[in-house]
Amino acid sequence: VVPAMVKKTIQLYETMLVRHGVMLVGPTGGGKTTCYETLKMTLTSLHAQGIDDPDYLPVHTYVLNPKSISMGELYGEVNKLTLEWQDGLMALTVRQCVQDTSEDHKWIVCDGPVDALWIENMNTVLDDNKMLCLANSERIKLNATIHMLFEVQDLAVASPATVSRCGMVYVDPGQLGWKPYVTSWLQRVGGKLKEDAQ
Repeated sequence: VVPAMVKKTIQLYETMLVRHGVMLVGPTGGGKTTCYETLKMTLTSLHAQGIDDPDYLPVHTYVLNPKSISMGELYGEVNKLTLEWQDGLMALTVRQCVQDTSEDHKWIVCDGPVDALWIENMNTVLDDNKMLCLANSERIKLNATIHMLFEVQDLAVASPATVSRCGMVYVDPGQLGWKPYVTSWLQRVGGKLKEDAQ
């Protein structure tokens, strides 16, 4: 257990209590994914143990990389052949989360660099309206169980309008030190050595 990572996980939890949009900022390999995965496992485990708290509920994550697809594939577009609207991955994911009426937490994680092109469309999702507005004039209202997480390296091209709508958690790999990396490597190598020995 790394105290710095425990601190960041608690910081993420506290930020998510007050904001439905959170940006995990830090360099690649710094522990951003580990931070939210740890919080996910903790909340799910606390619920499984029967601890009575409205925030201790199972967590379902939906991870996508917005920069790996086009804007039409992300939010949706009109099919040029059939002239029918086709939802994009973000619209499909938000719709799926909204249709799930359970009290479980749903975290939509956008893992990848922030780009002014796709992030600006998230401003209505991140403000108090919590509304995803699509190009076909459809509006999807997010419920209280849905959180947006953005796993980003930096905020160099993010507008102040977007940044001001999100909670921020900076994950500094320098605070981790070298021991977690070596321990993880030894666990992988140790398992492999045992397999080879047998």
